[in-house]
Amino acid sequence: TDKILFRVIEQLPEFPGGATEYMKWLTRNLRYPTSAEELKVDGKVIVRFIVNKNGSISDIKIIKSLDPDCDKEVLRVMNKMPRWKPG
Repeated sequence: TDKILFRVIEQLPEFPGGATEYMKWLTRNLRYPTSAEELKVDGKVIVRFIVNKNGSISDIKIIKSLDPDCDKEVLRVMNKMPRWKPG
């Protein structure tokens, strides 16, 4: 039998400085691809990731794609994200 392991955490992981700083960081680092701008691509890319015990980010996955160039930009930015405060 497969065992499902889970742990209840009291505090969720947090970006350094909280949600407001996370949004500022995204705004400073995310660049809308020229190709998507020219094609008037509009929408969201939704991404999922894991915050590890040391605050590093791993298992980054696009769960809702928008456009190949937009997806690539989101992955680029996510891969350079600073460490989070782990939960």
